[in-house]
Amino acid sequence: MTRRFSARERRARLAVRHHLAAPADSVEEVAASLVALHATDPASVHLSVVARLREPVTAERALYEDRTLLRMLGMRRTVFVVPAELAPVVQAACADDIAKKQRKLLIQHLATAELGEDLDTWLADVEDGAFAALRARGTAYAAEIADGEPRLRTKIVMAQGKPYEATGYITNRVLFLLSAGGRIVRGRPRGSWLSTQYSWTTADSWLPGGIPPMPAEAARAELARRWLRAFGPAPVDDLKWWTGWSAGQTKKALAEIGPVEVDLDGTPGIALADDLDPEPEPAPAARLLPALDPTPMGWATRDWYLGPHREPLFDRTGNVGPTIWWDGRVVGGWTQRPDGEIACRVLEDVGADAGAAIEREAVRLREWLGEVRIIPKFRTPLERELAS
Repeated sequence: MTRRFSARERRARLAVRHHLAAPADSVEEVAASLVALHATDPASVHLSVVARLREPVTAERALYEDRTLLRMLGMRRTVFVVPAELAPVVQAACADDIAKKQRKLLIQHLATAELGEDLDTWLADVEDGAFAALRARGTAYAAEIADGEPRLRTKIVMAQGKPYEATGYITNRVLFLLSAGGRIVRGRPRGSWLSTQYSWTTADSWLPGGIPPMPAEAARAELARRWLRAFGPAPVDDLKWWTGWSAGQTKKALAEIGPVEVDLDGTPGIALADDLDPEPEPAPAARLLPALDPTPMGWATRDWYLGPHREPLFDRTGNVGPTIWWDGRVVGGWTQRPDGEIACRVLEDVGADAGAAIEREAVRLREWLGEVRIIPKFRTPLERELAS
C-alpha cells in the first residue's frame, strides 16, 4: 500500500527538521539540517542561522575561524554556504558541470578580444597565472590578484550588437571559473557580515587537503539522499529544480538511492525507504525567516506550505522575501525599517497566541540586530510596502 503524506504531516516534518519548531544549539547543526544555506544575499546566511538558534550568533566564526562551513558555488549556479564535509559532494554533483559550461561561454566572449591565439590554451594559462598570483599573496581581493596576473584585465564584449551590449574585464569571470572548479574559495569579506566584497584564497590553504575530488554520480546520489532527508517527501521535479540537474542526472541519482513512491495528497512523490514512519506533531511555533531562506526556497511546488501568499512574498524571478512562519507554514511577511523596527504583516487569521508569538520573535530579532540595518538584495512587493 502506498504511503500517504498529508500537507499537514509534511509541514510538521518541515517544522521539526528545519528547526522551526525547536531551536538548534549550533550554527553547524542549522546548516546540516538544511543541507545548504543560500548565500546570494550575504545577510540571508546569518539571519537564517539566527532565526533557528537557541542563542543567536552570526555564522562568522564557523565560516572564517573554525572553517566548519564553506561558501561555494553550488546548486542552480547559486552561491551557498555548506558544511565543509559536504563541499566535495556539492563540487562534484553541481559545481564541476557549471565550471565546464561557464568556461565554454567565456571562450566565446574572448573571441571579441581579438587575441590572435588558441583561446582555450590562453585561458588555461591565465587561470594558472591567477591561481599562482593568489597563492603568492595568500589572501587577496580581485584587483590585487589582477596586479599579479595583468591578463585578467583583458577586455571582452558581452551581448555584442544588442541594445544591452557591455564591455568589461575578465577578472571576475576567471575567478568565477577557478572558484567553480574548486581551486579557490571565498574568504572573509571586507567590512561586516553584510559585505559582498570577498577576499579569495586557494582551497588547499583554506581547508586541509582542499576540496578532494569524487565521482560525479556518487556525489549526486549523496546530495539527493541528503535533500530527501531534509526536504522529503517531495515530487521528483522539486529535487530536479533544487539541484539544477538534468532529468537524466536526477533519474540516475534516484536509481542509486532507491526511494519509494508516496502519495502527497494526490500528487506523486518520493521518500527515502527508511523515512516513512510518522513523527510526533510539534507544538506550533513562530519564526521570522529572511529573504532567500533555504526553507521556502527548498521546493519548486510550494502551495502546501505557502497557501495563497505567493504574489506578495516573491519577486518576479522567483526569489522569496522575508517570511513569517507559524506551525510549519507561511502566514505573512516582515521587513526592517530604517529606524530598526521589525514591521510584520500577517496575511491570514492565525489567532491571538500566534500573534503574540510572532511579536516576540520580532522583538527578539530587533534586539539582536541592534544598529545593523538589513535591506534584502531582491525586493518583494510586501517587503517594499512594509519598509515605506
